[in-house]
Amino acid sequence: MFESLSDRLGEVFDRLKRRGALKEDDVNAAMREVRVALLEADVALDVVKDFIDRVRERAVGQEVIRSVTPGQQVIKIVHDNLIEMLGTEAAWIELNAVPPVPILMVGLQGGGKTTSTAKIAARLTNRDKKKVMMASLDVTRPAAREQLRILGEQTGVATLPMADGESALSIAKRAMTAGRLQGFDVVMLDTAGRISIDQGLMDEVRQIRDAVNPVETLLVADAMTGQDAVNTARNFQEQIGLSGIVLTRMDGDARGGAALSMRAVTGVPIKVVGTGEKIDALEDFHPERVAGRILGMGDVVSLVEKAAETIEVEEAERLAARMQKGQFDLDDMLSQLQQVSKMGGLGGLMGMLPGVSKLQKQMDNAGVDDKAIKRQAAIIQSMTKKERKNPKLLNASRKRRVASGSGTSPAEINRLLKQHLEMGRMMKQMGKMGGMKGLGALLGGGGMPSPGDLAGGAPGQQMQLPRGLGGGPGGGLPGLGGPGGFPRFPTKR
Repeated sequence: MFESLSDRLGEVFDRLKRRGALKEDDVNAAMREVRVALLEADVALDVVKDFIDRVRERAVGQEVIRSVTPGQQVIKIVHDNLIEMLGTEAAWIELNAVPPVPILMVGLQGGGKTTSTAKIAARLTNRDKKKVMMASLDVTRPAAREQLRILGEQTGVATLPMADGESALSIAKRAMTAGRLQGFDVVMLDTAGRISIDQGLMDEVRQIRDAVNPVETLLVADAMTGQDAVNTARNFQEQIGLSGIVLTRMDGDARGGAALSMRAVTGVPIKVVGTGEKIDALEDFHPERVAGRILGMGDVVSLVEKAAETIEVEEAERLAARMQKGQFDLDDMLSQLQQVSKMGGLGGLMGMLPGVSKLQKQMDNAGVDDKAIKRQAAIIQSMTKKERKNPKLLNASRKRRVASGSGTSPAEINRLLKQHLEMGRMMKQMGKMGGMKGLGALLGGGGMPSPGDLAGGAPGQQMQLPRGLGGGPGGGLPGLGGPGGFPRFPTKR
C-alpha cells in the first residue's frame, strides 16, 4: 500500500537531504512537489491544501533554518503532520457499554461490508475473547444472508437464524433481543447496501440506528475507489453519523488517497483496514506506523506483532536446533517459505522494513515475488518424503516427475536445489562459528542470493540488505523465527 506516494515523496526528500542548508525557495519547491504527489495519490484537494499550509508554516521557520540537518527536519515535520492527518492515535472498536453492544455496519454494495463484519467478529472473538453474534439485515439480497451464515460457520461466530418476510428493522430488533437472552457481548448488524447512495438506503439505516442505538456505526469503504470512497464517507457522516471507518482492499491501493483523506473529511478515525481476502487479513490502523511506511521508515513494530501472531514457537525452536547442527533439508526450507506466506508474503514483509524500498524495486524487476515463493513451495510439496530428506535422490527422471506435479520445469527445480545447498552451507558455517552467536557475523555482510535464483535469471547477482536484515550469503528468503536473516521475534505458543 502507498507504493506510488512513497516513491514520489522518497525522491523529493532524497534531494532535500543532499543539501547542506535549505533556503525558503528550496522548501517551497519541495512543497510543490509534495502537493503534486498527494494529488496524484487521489488525496482530497482541500485536505492537500490544509496539509501543505501547515507543513510550510513550520518548514520555513527557525525550526528548520537553525537545524543541523535541515533536510531531515523537513521530513520530520511532514511525518508529524501525516500522523495528525491520519488521526494521531490508533482506535479500536468501542466495547465499553452494557452488553450486548450493538455495532452497525454500513456502506455501499460491493465495498466488502459482509466480509469485514465477519473479520471483525472473528477478531473480537479470538483476540478480545468476546461472545459475538452476527445478523444480516439485507432483505433484498438473500445471497448476502447466506454469505454471512457461511462466514459464521468458517469463523466459529454465531449468526442469527434467517426468517422469511421480515423487514430489516424487525431483524435488527430480533437480533438485539436474542443477544440479550442468550448472553452475547456483541451483536454485529450487517446492513444492506446499494450501488449508489439513495434516500431509501439512508432512511432504512436511520430507522435501524434509532431503534438499536449502536455504540459503533462503522462505514465500510473500498480504498481502491479513492475519491468515491471519500464522498461516500462524507454523505454517511452527514446523514447517519459515523463513529469509525473500515477501509477494505488496502493491500491493492498503491495510492492511498482514501486513507489520507478520510479522517480529515469525516472527523472520525479509521479503525481497521482489510489487507486481503482471508478472514485474518485485518490490521488495526496505527497512524504513526502508516506515516512511517509512507515515508520509507518501515513499520517494525507491526512486523514483530505479526510474527508473534503467526510464528509457532515450537516449530521455530525445532528449526533453530536443526540449523545449529548443520541440518537443513527441503522440509525445513518449505517451513520457512510457509512462514513468509503466513506473515503476509514477501511484499508485505519488505514494506514493513525501514530503508528497503530500493531493494524491493530490484526484487520486483527481477520477478522475485510471492508467486515465485508459491512455485518453490509447490516444487517441494511435489516431492516424496525421502526426496525431501535426501535431495541427492533427485535424478533426471524424478525431476521430470516433480516438474510435472508442480507445474514447473526441471530448470526451476535445479535452481531451488542449488539455493537449498547454499542455505545448507550457510547453516553449517554458522554452526562452526558458534551456533546462534555466529549469526550476527553472517548477517553483517550478508545479502540475498541473486534475484535470478528465485526468478529464473542468471545467478551471481547479489542484492545486499541493510546490516542485520539480510539472509546471509546465499540465504535465499529472509529467515523467520531466528536463523536465516531476521532477528528473533516473540512467537505464539
